[in-house]
Amino acid sequence: MAAYIITCITLSKLFTEINYKLVYHIKMKTTMAIKVMLLAMALSHDSMAFGAGTVGINYGRLGNNLPPPARVVEFLTKDLNYAIPSVRIFDPEPEVLSALATSNLSVCLGVKNQDLAQMAGSMDYTRNWVREFVTPYTKGGNGTLKLRYITAGNEIIPGTEAVYVLPAMKNIQQVLEQENVPNVGVSTVLSAAALGSSYPPSNGSFATEVATTLNEISKFVYSKGAPLMINVYPYFTLASDPQQVTLDYASFRSTTPVAQDGDRNYFNLFDSIVDSFIAAMVKAVGKEDVKVVVTETGWPSAGSNLPHASVENAKTYNSNLKKHIQTLGGTPRRPNLNLETFIFALFNENQKPEGTEQNFGSFYPNLQEVYPLWR
Repeated sequence: MAAYIITCITLSKLFTEINYKLVYHIKMKTTMAIKVMLLAMALSHDSMAFGAGTVGINYGRLGNNLPPPARVVEFLTKDLNYAIPSVRIFDPEPEVLSALATSNLSVCLGVKNQDLAQMAGSMDYTRNWVREFVTPYTKGGNGTLKLRYITAGNEIIPGTEAVYVLPAMKNIQQVLEQENVPNVGVSTVLSAAALGSSYPPSNGSFATEVATTLNEISKFVYSKGAPLMINVYPYFTLASDPQQVTLDYASFRSTTPVAQDGDRNYFNLFDSIVDSFIAAMVKAVGKEDVKVVVTETGWPSAGSNLPHASVENAKTYNSNLKKHIQTLGGTPRRPNLNLETFIFALFNENQKPEGTEQNFGSFYPNLQEVYPLWR
């Protein structure tokens, strides 16, 4: 993954001062060498003016016609030349972990929902899990897995098993420290159902029935310098309420603000949802510098929800999302967030429910593009 979280405001001031002095020297010096040097530094300043984020991919495997993991990793690293720098996987499949360990791809590894109860109740179970699925790959002899995050469950809050999430996270964190596996953030993945209020974004708060649990989770991840993981789908908001949400607002195409929250203008629904989660975390933690990672976002290229589920709309949303994250990387509330985002998904998966769910992929199983996005 690209070098992570730099303080762009400080650097911007520094480079502004440097550029002022350099412009003066351009006027005073006429040698080509000095001009080339100054131009290079000026370009460097421009590229660092905003906190650009990164865009990775969700690698799901609910298909009976997908290429083997080794070929997938070869495709990502050689065919695409790391155009996709980070990968999220939903469960610890050894063949997938082995393939990823041979690469420089940054990895977000999921704990299956059904494993959380045992993990929450048993340190031995957690230790065995880490020793089976983490340490052999992060410290193995056949390459080193670039493990960045472990997520305890996917969209399990709200729900009857929400009680297991925080104890499981704490056990994972403790075992990682005992096993000397550093720099791995431990978190959980939330859907928009975890929010009780989301509009305006500054009113964002966790749903009443899970507020106590999520307040404690927010405090835990903040204390460890880790992010809260969130799934953000403007598509589903549009599909459920097309009378109130426009396609332009949902797909980054609005050229004028659609929503206003104090002095903050919102041109797209994605930013609004992200800032709602940030507001909820800030209320829980009492600090503004909370972190979030968007573990899923995307748009289907086909399905029953016509005309919204289409190749053209999927291409528009994901292309605009990439540009938004890679050039700005922030939101109206947190312009220097350096937001990490994972598009859903790498492949169309034919063993998911029929219709829209099978058509979120960037690629067909034969590795052909569904629409241009990564090349």
